[in-house]
Amino acid sequence: MTQNVQVNGSYWLQTAPGGAPRPALAEDLDVDVAVIGAGVAGLSTAWELTRTGRSVAVLEAGRVAAGVTGYTSAKLTVQHTLVYDRLRRTRGPEGARLYARSQSEAIERAAGIVAELGIDCDWETRDAYTYVRDPGRVDEVRAEAAAAKEAGLPASFVTESGLPFPVAGAVKVTGQAQFHPLKYLRALAADLEAHGGRIFEGTTVQGLDEGEPCRVRTGAGATVTARDVVVATHYPIFDRALLFARLSPRRELVVAGTIEADRDVDGMYITPEENTRSVRTAPLDDAGRRLLLVTGEHFTPGTGDTRERFERLAAWADEHFPGVDRTHAWATQDIDPTDTVPMAGPLHPGAHHTYVATGFGGWGLSGGMMAGRLLTAQIAGEECAWSGLYDPRRLRTAVREAPALLKTQAEVARHFVGDRLRPAPPVDALPPGEGAVVRAGGDRLAVYRDEEGALHALSPRCTHLGCLVDFNAAERAWECPCHGSRFATDGTVLEGPATKPLEQRDI
Repeated sequence: MTQNVQVNGSYWLQTAPGGAPRPALAEDLDVDVAVIGAGVAGLSTAWELTRTGRSVAVLEAGRVAAGVTGYTSAKLTVQHTLVYDRLRRTRGPEGARLYARSQSEAIERAAGIVAELGIDCDWETRDAYTYVRDPGRVDEVRAEAAAAKEAGLPASFVTESGLPFPVAGAVKVTGQAQFHPLKYLRALAADLEAHGGRIFEGTTVQGLDEGEPCRVRTGAGATVTARDVVVATHYPIFDRALLFARLSPRRELVVAGTIEADRDVDGMYITPEENTRSVRTAPLDDAGRRLLLVTGEHFTPGTGDTRERFERLAAWADEHFPGVDRTHAWATQDIDPTDTVPMAGPLHPGAHHTYVATGFGGWGLSGGMMAGRLLTAQIAGEECAWSGLYDPRRLRTAVREAPALLKTQAEVARHFVGDRLRPAPPVDALPPGEGAVVRAGGDRLAVYRDEEGALHALSPRCTHLGCLVDFNAAERAWECPCHGSRFATDGTVLEGPATKPLEQRDI
């Protein structure tokens, strides 16, 4: 097995510098729309809104597009693994068609923006494949190809691909795209500002008062007054429609390295087998080399040995693409809805001016772009054919797919109770660079020992809803298995829904 995978950061973030940080919001502000979150969903929504003439403020806790969006595999496709046959069965043929049409139009919109703004973002048109190697799953893939074609997509069943190993069958959807997401989104942010939009980085939102107008309160004490508010924080920081019960976090790993152009796989590939394997390439340099990206090994944050998972993924890449010069390794996080379809629309049943975009299930690029157009139409009072499909207030489908919802809640309950009962190692057993929830003086503490041997102690209770965090040694972060909040070794928030740091403790 490949050993010692070094997690050294996202290729996208390293090759599209963000420039000087934008200032945090320091004083009260009045706008037409406040957008919370500057990932693909937030920026797409804000950009669309500025084009309608509305004044917009984007509030981002970190840097623009440096959260989940900065760690994506960056495939822009309507081919979302095996989704259309399931939609045909659970939402009917019309639901599958609306899903396909909404995602297709989002990608077409992105292509139009790239052309209009002249964005140099390594845009490439590629075919997308969902493949299986197990002959026993071929009928499943055939059904998916038929459902995707019935939904209006250029889909077909094939048995050949550009992968360096045989496949038993695959769904092929032509004319999809891949690109450099950070180059695209930072250009979008600059154009948004050129049209009067404002972006505030380093601005954490702590409260939302719904009304006419709405008021958004930041951690620094400033208030944004707005007619409409969009919550686009990947995992919502506010739960006003039982969203937390209908969403589950999933972490996935990426390893990347250079290959010669003649070894390009000529497409974008994913399989549900082997705990997911996703493969694509990206242009790298004038020498004709390309960057190979392999994604997989999905798991719930805060569970298991992440280093071992990285080693398995790297070993798979080395086996099938021998000689790859590995240059990058990082992880990303996705949010899965219990009933298949993302949530984009009113925040809760009584909402009139608050909206949410979440639950993209690993397909946040096309989903976030779709949400930007959908929410802009709703704020403008316009009709959108797929509003009902993505409506977060839907409960009928949640009830219909209740086993998935109940399984999600059972996992949360298991962690909330069970993690408090598991044995805790002694502090002295922690080697440098490691962390664990330990017992000290009758209390549980989240303790990290740095490379110099110094101990750093925190409360292990996630500041979101109180589950106990666990340590991810590969990424050196504390993670909550219940809802996916992540914290640095000093307790600062890396990823929500938590908005407050883990409390410091003495040891």
